[in-house]
Amino acid sequence: MPSRWMWFRLAAALVALAVLAGCGAGGSPTDVDRAVRTVLDARARAVLRHDEAAFLASVDPTATGFRDSQRQVFGNLVKLPVGSWSYRLQRTDAFPLTSESDAQRRVAAQVELEYTLRGYDTAPVSSVAYLTMTERGGHWYVAAQTDGEPAGRHTTVQPWDQGSLTVVAGRRSLVLGQGGAQRLTGYADLADAAVPVVQNAWRGEWPGRAIVEVPPTEADMAALLGAQPSAYQGIAAVTTAELHGNGSAPADRVIVNPQAFSGLSPLGRRVVLTHELTHVATRTATTPNTPLWLTEGFAEWVGNTGTGQPVQQVAAELRADVRAGRQPRQLPSNADFGSANRGLPQAYEGAWLACRMVAEQWGSGALVRLYRAAGRESADAALRGTLGVGLDQFTARWQTYVARELG
Repeated sequence: MPSRWMWFRLAAALVALAVLAGCGAGGSPTDVDRAVRTVLDARARAVLRHDEAAFLASVDPTATGFRDSQRQVFGNLVKLPVGSWSYRLQRTDAFPLTSESDAQRRVAAQVELEYTLRGYDTAPVSSVAYLTMTERGGHWYVAAQTDGEPAGRHTTVQPWDQGSLTVVAGRRSLVLGQGGAQRLTGYADLADAAVPVVQNAWRGEWPGRAIVEVPPTEADMAALLGAQPSAYQGIAAVTTAELHGNGSAPADRVIVNPQAFSGLSPLGRRVVLTHELTHVATRTATTPNTPLWLTEGFAEWVGNTGTGQPVQQVAAELRADVRAGRQPRQLPSNADFGSANRGLPQAYEGAWLACRMVAEQWGSGALVRLYRAAGRESADAALRGTLGVGLDQFTARWQTYVARELG
């Protein structure tokens, strides 16, 4: 157990660190935070006013490489229909000191960016940045955005950080990415076609418009999601989600894995994008309470609407299991949808068949009511309230249905 002297030394060290964390113009934490907020507010106004000179005035004039990248970032931002843009300073930390004067010149700032894109976001989308702030000649500047990396914290990468941005506006979609309009137009066409399919299946509170992000590479996709490069290998697309306590949600981003997506057939691309846009549409009704077999199964059911594919083809992996005597005994669990699970295809196919069964035997309206109810109560209670059967009885009926359709 630490001695009283050790506790005293630890407390003193923490106090010293707290003082250093606020060092800057004037010497008090309040002064540094106020100075940093002033710089961040100026950057936000510059974005909203399309004022490049004011935006670059917030950048450290000696950080030439960072300044060049920020010039490109600003050029990317003016291509977007930015509706709001603001920064909120969460904390400032001192850098390890290399000299006594160094504490007066540099701090690391953890900053939350909130923004909306007009016509798409119903609430602000947020991301976190870790900025290096420097003081020169009595003025504070942004000098870099890599300060979280030594502590394992990374600035959330955005499409405008990944090179020259191309923006393609479809009738019902906005596609952001790199590589030129010719590369991205096909994604806008797919999204435009998918939106009415989703709207027909889910009539609700989403705006019927989609934002699709198409990064240059699979590794860039992972960077947009704040994940390791291997995390989404082989996954064609994912949908981000930010639920707010008041029940509203911003327009989610469908983020495409360009390698995996390009390997799909035209029909496969259509199914995948419709699936992801279904997640966008159902977001406000989806809660941690909603079982993934219903979340993913419903999206698969909508995605396969009107494709004309036989059930044996859509559920090929699960069919192989059934014909080999490996009949599923339970509905797919949440854990079954982990990206590392070898039975991931079977989980999606089993979930799809569960929702397909509900639509066939109780009607598509009952399926939508079940989805909404499952976000508020247990799966058993939602099933009883909408279909008149409990979870055990529903599972048994699903097993029979799977055996009949795939046997």
